[in-house]
Amino acid sequence: MAIFLAFIVIAVLGLVLGIGLQFAEGKLKVEKDAKLEELEAAMPGANCGGCGFAGCSAYAEAVYKGDAEAGLCSPGGAELAKKMGDILGIKVEAKEREVAFIFCQGSADVTSTEFNYSGMSDCNAASLLHGGPNGCKEGCLHLGSCMAVCPIGAISRREDGRLVVDKEKCIGCKKCTKICPNGVIKMVPYSAKYLVACNNHESGAKVRTYCQVGCIGCKMCETKVENSPFKVDSFLSSNDFAKDQSNASKACEICPKKCIVER
Repeated sequence: MAIFLAFIVIAVLGLVLGIGLQFAEGKLKVEKDAKLEELEAAMPGANCGGCGFAGCSAYAEAVYKGDAEAGLCSPGGAELAKKMGDILGIKVEAKEREVAFIFCQGSADVTSTEFNYSGMSDCNAASLLHGGPNGCKEGCLHLGSCMAVCPIGAISRREDGRLVVDKEKCIGCKKCTKICPNGVIKMVPYSAKYLVACNNHESGAKVRTYCQVGCIGCKMCETKVENSPFKVDSFLSSNDFAKDQSNASKACEICPKKCIVER
């Protein structure tokens, strides 16, 4: 009898508490603005963090509150930027899509190593041991940590061991740029056609000792091409994408180490 009474008491208490919680939910519920709900619904749902926020909902809320600029979503692109502008009643200029690029083409065929590494297959782990086994301490370690974090498989390994990014697949989440211990992976404009596939800032004389395709800072791309968009700084050339790119192909042609590549 005592057990039966206890059961009845618990059941009644549960019912009362359930009704109370339902009532409280109705009274305390914060109604979302229709525009915020539309913004959240328009998001691609990638939750990649490329916009600088924790996820799509967080970014939508920040835009709604005026704490973030609309049109920063790389996976959504120009279509989403326009849709956000329509929802907010403002004109949104879509920024050019940015994609990841691995600034190194130093495969095992063209670079030297200092020792055999047999530890954990992780770039950050390998870099802790004398900066990694490669002669170049600023290049790709080829262990694929970037491949592991890419949410959509945009990074692949070629037959020669070199890692490359498929710019058509890349959603611009920047996860690969954050995982790379040597900062070899950077974001570039989707339209970028000619890039210096090197990340090394050592002198040309030093680079020649361990890499056949590394930039030697010869400045031919800068000085031998009229109105060249390339400039050498600390022995490393780079393309200024804000400049006229009409002569970039000429710089690519005359590069003695062929480190300027066409993408």
